[in-house]
Amino acid sequence: MADNNAITAAAIEFIETVGYEDLPSEALRVGKRCMVDTLGVMIAGCSEHSVHILVEDAVEQGGKAEALLLGGGERKAPAALAARVLGTAGHAHDWDDTQVSLDPAHVYGLLTHPSVPPLSATIAMAQRLGGVDGKRFMLAFQTGFEVECKISEWMSHRHYRRGHHSSGTVGTFGAAAAAAKLLGLKGEKLAHALGIAASLAAGIRANFGTMTKPLHVGRASENGVTAALLAARGFTADPSVLDGQWGFFAVMGEGFDPSKPSQGFGKTLTIVDPGVSIKPFPSGILTHQSMDAMLKLVLDNDLKPEEVEAIRFYAGKNILEPIRYPLAVNHLQAKFSMPALLAMMVLKRRASHHEFLDEFVASPAMQDMQKRTQCLGDPEIDARGYDLIRSRIEVDTKDGRKLVQWADERYRGGPLNPISDADLEGKFRMCAEGALSDAQQASLLAIVSKLEGVADSVDLARAMVFDASHH
Repeated sequence: MADNNAITAAAIEFIETVGYEDLPSEALRVGKRCMVDTLGVMIAGCSEHSVHILVEDAVEQGGKAEALLLGGGERKAPAALAARVLGTAGHAHDWDDTQVSLDPAHVYGLLTHPSVPPLSATIAMAQRLGGVDGKRFMLAFQTGFEVECKISEWMSHRHYRRGHHSSGTVGTFGAAAAAAKLLGLKGEKLAHALGIAASLAAGIRANFGTMTKPLHVGRASENGVTAALLAARGFTADPSVLDGQWGFFAVMGEGFDPSKPSQGFGKTLTIVDPGVSIKPFPSGILTHQSMDAMLKLVLDNDLKPEEVEAIRFYAGKNILEPIRYPLAVNHLQAKFSMPALLAMMVLKRRASHHEFLDEFVASPAMQDMQKRTQCLGDPEIDARGYDLIRSRIEVDTKDGRKLVQWADERYRGGPLNPISDADLEGKFRMCAEGALSDAQQASLLAIVSKLEGVADSVDLARAMVFDASHH
């Protein structure tokens, strides 16, 4: 297989032939949930300075007014630049959904954040083209989602180990496939779109913890749109770019698992099985079970911040080593600090992007609560293995009580314990708070819920208009 173009050919056939009627009802249901989640985190991401810079850069570059700049009010830019802003905003808080795999070789981090690149490309291209109805919009998004996830699933885990950031690299194919589907590219032109995308795919882990990490996903979105538009004009590339000695799999990941491509694109859609995880909190995925446990303890006991004497957090090495900051002083450290994350739950009873602000993390109340919190290794938890995230919280109150809560080992947000539709809407509204009015929020949710009946998906982009510079 390494010497022929079997994987590229399979991707091309899938993109060309998949129709809306091929999407099972479960794919449509989960797809709408992914859209609600992703639109929310995109809106939330517009609070970040990195996104403001990209909007200003796009306005200064100018160009054809094809697509709205998210967070830029009524200002428009060429579709590729609009996709860059959407994609960067979507990953700015690391709050976007994650692909699920049942392969034990797929260590945490290898898999892609699947929704942002194809949805960014679809939103931008649908505005450029005009007249794209809701079914075509959903089909383009799902096409990109599937291509991106299968490439990520089949690739050797050495891709991530070597320092590539999958959401930036593989995400480029998701955006390219979505844009190509809307453009109706077929045959050679479609092959060339994938070929161009492969050479534009980039993102290295050295940039984690900086503005450039979310830009990886912004560039994936932008480059996918650019690849499809150039191919449509007749720009050429290698037509079998995933395969062979110098193809994407070989160069970027030292190959692929030869047992997997027989799964095929679209035979079983990844969005259905094994599914997708929706993140409850904008922090490292290893922290969420423990944050939910602290929230449960606080709510069950109506625990007030002033009642807390001390907090002890017991966990294994799989949490304590990567979640490494004993005292977070800014919002980026807080994403990887158990004392900060537990303190948020005690002080605010939630952890949204409104809590992940430098001013809040550095506030006296947050610093004091973090200093009352100890993180302790528990050999018994270590001995139970690392297949699940296990932890225990103990709180001593000033009136002498000792409150104990174990974390639920099933990850809330994953397919085994999905976020309810009500909680998902709650996350969306928390994300949109301060940016969209309640009426705008309701309008955007209604468009997604009835997407198959929407005549022109420009309505979706219009429902997201706000000016982040005023907030």
